[in-house]
Amino acid sequence: MIRQLGAEFFFILMIFIAACNDDSIPQATMDNGKKVYNIYCSGCHMEDATGVPRLNPPLVKSELLLNEKAKPIRIVLRGSEELKGNPDRDYKNVMAALNSLSDKEIADVLTFTRNSFGNKAPKITESAVKNEREKLK
Repeated sequence: MIRQLGAEFFFILMIFIAACNDDSIPQATMDNGKKVYNIYCSGCHMEDATGVPRLNPPLVKSELLLNEKAKPIRIVLRGSEELKGNPDRDYKNVMAALNSLSDKEIADVLTFTRNSFGNKAPKITESAVKNEREKLK
């Protein structure tokens, strides 16, 4: 009896841990992110996120977008200014700062782009955006 209770407790504990580590992305986040992308991003980065050679960078397999969380947040908040002095930047168009977007809009659009167009990366949270916004003040 005690052994069975121990097994049941262990099973429930494993479910709880799995739920806490749930990295799934709600459909509402993806839908809102797509909406924000279509309004603010697709005009330059294109509907399929392939960008325009020498003008606007692609977001498909973009190291700046996928390899860390803070950098893409700062790029959205500061625009091209965040990349100033980067010797690898060879795109002529300037990205405007989109710091008027809410933390939720930025989190959703970055989560959407990091998980669309063949990309796969962890979601961006509103708290992460808020944290980066505070650092830039």
